[in-house]
Amino acid sequence: MDERELRELTGRVKAGSLSRRRFVQTMLGLGLTAPMAAQMLASAGVARAETKWSFNPTRRGGGGLLKTLWWQAPTLLNPHFATGTKDQDASRIFYEPLGSYDPDGNLVPVLAAEVPILQNGQVAKDGTSVTWRLKKNVVWHDGKPFTADDVIFNWEYVMDTATAATTQGSYRDIERIDTLDSHTVKIVFKKPTPFWAAPFCGTEMIIPKHLFQAYKGDKSREAPTNLKPVGTGPFRFVDFKPGDIVRGELNPSYHVPNRPFFDAIEMKGGGDAVSAARAVIQTGEYDYAWNIQVEDEALKRMEQGGKGRADIVASGNIEHIGLNTTDPWTEVDGERSSMKTAHPFLTDPAVRQALNLLVDRGSVQDQIYGRTGIATANFLNAPSRFVSTNTRWELSVDRANAILDGAGWKRGGDGIRTKDGKKLRLVYQTSINPLRQKTQQVVKQACTKAGIDVELKSVTPSVYFSSDPANPDTYAHFYADIQMYTTTMTRPDPQRFMDQFTSWEIASKENKWALTNITRWRNAEYDRAWKAAETEMEPVKRAALFVKMNGLAIQHVVVIPVVFRPWVQVISLKLRDAVKSGWDSDFWALAYWSRHA
Repeated sequence: MDERELRELTGRVKAGSLSRRRFVQTMLGLGLTAPMAAQMLASAGVARAETKWSFNPTRRGGGGLLKTLWWQAPTLLNPHFATGTKDQDASRIFYEPLGSYDPDGNLVPVLAAEVPILQNGQVAKDGTSVTWRLKKNVVWHDGKPFTADDVIFNWEYVMDTATAATTQGSYRDIERIDTLDSHTVKIVFKKPTPFWAAPFCGTEMIIPKHLFQAYKGDKSREAPTNLKPVGTGPFRFVDFKPGDIVRGELNPSYHVPNRPFFDAIEMKGGGDAVSAARAVIQTGEYDYAWNIQVEDEALKRMEQGGKGRADIVASGNIEHIGLNTTDPWTEVDGERSSMKTAHPFLTDPAVRQALNLLVDRGSVQDQIYGRTGIATANFLNAPSRFVSTNTRWELSVDRANAILDGAGWKRGGDGIRTKDGKKLRLVYQTSINPLRQKTQQVVKQACTKAGIDVELKSVTPSVYFSSDPANPDTYAHFYADIQMYTTTMTRPDPQRFMDQFTSWEIASKENKWALTNITRWRNAEYDRAWKAAETEMEPVKRAALFVKMNGLAIQHVVVIPVVFRPWVQVISLKLRDAVKSGWDSDFWALAYWSRHA
């Protein structure tokens, strides 16, 4: 189907002769995703389909306590310091963005009065600016008004390098923000910006200027509000025990009438995914549990006659093994895995290629993940217009052995390969989780057959995913040879997702390990492609750049993709409108959740 035919179809939807649902189904058949289909319709001036809620209350509150489980416990409540999904989700109880992404990838207004589009004149045709009109009835939890000053402050706060914000990548392309009035801002970009919704949307929440302005820069970690948030969200802060539990109570001044339904919320952290699933599906002790990495057969057994169900939603999340390009065992200036070092053997392309052939993705999918993880050779798996068809995965111990033999890695008397006095002995770390430990075993068995000795290391999730710069066991420190975790893609546009391989995003002691390039890989060709995609306004050309980036990361074996994972959460059968979006926080529509008797 060519461009002319696509335009004819969007025209038919606009004229009413073709349903929106039928159009989306047709696009899915062509390999696109629902978010991309929604963007096509929006660009053609077709009004988006509103999310319809099954319950429309006539008053605020009355729903009692909402109990949720996150088996990775949050460690802070400032969204600009979040290094994991659990910190973003905990912050989302209290803080909000200008706009959120619904399950179809549509941008919906939250703190904004409306979504900017070309047709309402708020998005510049050349992609150099966007104008946001803010809601006028919004107050912070302490009663202070939410205004344009708060929006501008968040940009200034994030872009102060001494603040060491993890969200800086979403804001770096802003040239300036003009205040048009107390509730209107115009964001001017340094160059044409195809994805103008990166700042202030989705997981990019807004914090109050009047409480954080004294803590911008090198005092950023000292702000009391980092642990006691004052936001605009449906719930006000009550209590927080880092690594354990977050509690909130109904916000009586919330800007959406008759919302929220629940009087209080509890986000319990810790434990493991299996016990979290049981607490919702079997015992009914909790209403909702996040990120259920449980074997599919076990989930199906729980669902039979249970009190809850699994909810599986498409996303671009990728479980992968990252290969360290630096030396995790040599300390330089108080830092291991320093950019001043090179890995003793993972810099050898032969070793990286061999490892890529020793990951049995098929068995991991069939025997461990089932419907909750699909084997893949790509790092970028969604939206589908950006997915490469040039990569394939293969399991071959014989080929791995041949590559290592050819590169001069000889087996010793203990069966472990050696070259230039270096043994092929590595530490493979991940978080404690049954699926991940089983995946580790699958990889270790294959590596042993190829003469690679693998030591398995499992770290408590609350430690592994901690944002504490003093904690040496975080995945961001990467004090191991290879490691495994899931990178979450929270937007329907991959620009921010793919910056984790750019040279300016390398995590280090200098930036408190807050940036996203965990492998420390550097490649000038990749950097150029990423920068070109930032300003390419032609969709097909831009898609080709992302396909190229994916290919570079895979060809250089910077990461070894294992499975791409849809979002899997479990929901009480009594819970209503807990609609999951694959592109935003689980709590993107928390204000609209309810429970029937």
